[in-house]
Amino acid sequence: MDYVLKEENGFQYVDEGQGETLLLLHGLMGALSNWEHVIEEFKSQYRVIIPMLPIYELPLITTGVKSLSKFVHKFIKYKNLTNITLIGNSLGGHVALIYCLSHPENIKALVLSGSSGLYENAFGGSFPRRESYDFVKEKVEYTFYDPATATKELVDEVFETINDRNRVIRILAMAKSAIRHNMAKDVHKIKIPVALIWGKNDKITPPEVAVEFHQLLPDSTLQWIDHCGHAAMMEQPQEFNALLREFLDKVTLKV
Repeated sequence: MDYVLKEENGFQYVDEGQGETLLLLHGLMGALSNWEHVIEEFKSQYRVIIPMLPIYELPLITTGVKSLSKFVHKFIKYKNLTNITLIGNSLGGHVALIYCLSHPENIKALVLSGSSGLYENAFGGSFPRRESYDFVKEKVEYTFYDPATATKELVDEVFETINDRNRVIRILAMAKSAIRHNMAKDVHKIKIPVALIWGKNDKITPPEVAVEFHQLLPDSTLQWIDHCGHAAMMEQPQEFNALLREFLDKVTLKV
């Protein structure tokens, strides 16, 4: 990814383009590069910002989805951002939901794709064969509809991460926190427009999760992407960007 990673005041982030802010939140095993196609598509009209979530830097005792939401709040305050469209994939969607409940005044609209918060079928509570490259490759491929989307570079990155003891402990703590922090009773309080852009073949947060979110969120639209797993913005970027643009145009017209 050819974008400058800025470092300021303990924050690492990408900040591209000008205009209204799109704030993108990556997932548990995700990275800034997951959003490369979204940056490319929207930076000519929007200010696209992606903070690096401190999944591996939090003290173990505070490693959880609420701590990440507090981190996002500190970042938004530091950058003095307002009128934000918040876009989250997987764990990033979960963090976005918590943030919207705590600080609705800063958020104009929300986009969720493969978001946790209701139910997920991730790696599970452990990595029984994390030293096996083939096991890790199989798990990464499981994230996508087309296993070829799991490039060697991506598998290598995940393999290295989960074989780092410090990181794997925090990944497991964060995954458990996400499972415990079920939002079914809270999301009805989110009144802003929400787009659910979901892979129809998502095995980690399956289609019924999207349907439940759609039923619970008062002002939501649900769009499906065929032949697509858990990370739509990576696997079907053109379709994801087209649906995202459609939603952003609609939200702009409402104002």
